[in-house]
Amino acid sequence: MMEWLQLLLPAWIMGTLLVFLTAPLGCLMLWRRMSFFADTMAHGTLLGVALAAVLSLPLWIGVTFTAVLLVAVLWVLHDPRLPNDALLALCSATLLCSGLLLIQHLPALRPELLSYLFGDLLTIEWSDLPMFATVIVVALAILYKNWQAQIQIAIDPDIAVSEGVNAKWQRLVFMMLLALFTVLALRAVGSLLMGALLVIPALAARLLSHSPKQMMIGAFIIAQFGITVGLWSSAGLDTSTGLTIVLTMSLLFALIFIIQKFKKMA
Repeated sequence: MMEWLQLLLPAWIMGTLLVFLTAPLGCLMLWRRMSFFADTMAHGTLLGVALAAVLSLPLWIGVTFTAVLLVAVLWVLHDPRLPNDALLALCSATLLCSGLLLIQHLPALRPELLSYLFGDLLTIEWSDLPMFATVIVVALAILYKNWQAQIQIAIDPDIAVSEGVNAKWQRLVFMMLLALFTVLALRAVGSLLMGALLVIPALAARLLSHSPKQMMIGAFIIAQFGITVGLWSSAGLDTSTGLTIVLTMSLLFALIFIIQKFKKMA
């Protein structure tokens, strides 16, 4: 039992720390209709992993570079004539293809590809937690300082600007926080499932909520439930932690949706 706790406890603590960012960022993504941004960022991590391998750099440096590069590219390409979803689709395809092309020429990286794609929280060690906790606390402090402005932008950008909110700055803050989340979440759920970790809890909470505050609290509870049940289930069933966590959240969303439908029919 103690061996199981030694393995699972640091992973669970890391997952819980991530939930503190997952809930508010996921809600903001839905409110701002930027759900596809997380998938674009996630696809970019593959290129970051490949670049880190080519240049013999730590993994987090390659992923961070790619995430910041994507934010910079989207900042430069921002144009009222170009729809956001189309720009995100362009960047997503470009980054994904570039990453896969590099990985094709790195045979040594292929055996580890599944862990990059789907994550493995069980590789988290006690020594990793202080750094992760520090970064998440800093990110939460930035989010707290800009939270009201982010809500205003999400509700009505024009009114927010007329009230003195700097829309461009808030957009940059939001994208940089998502980029930071991408770097942190890579080991938890992998590159392909990051978007799901952000979107599913917020989506499920939206079905149960009547205010932004309720939605964020609901997203926190649902994400925490998914992390806890998914992590322990993956250890017991010997399955990928990332896949099990996301499937747990998906099943919970389906259950909430079905219950809500039956309530409306009754």
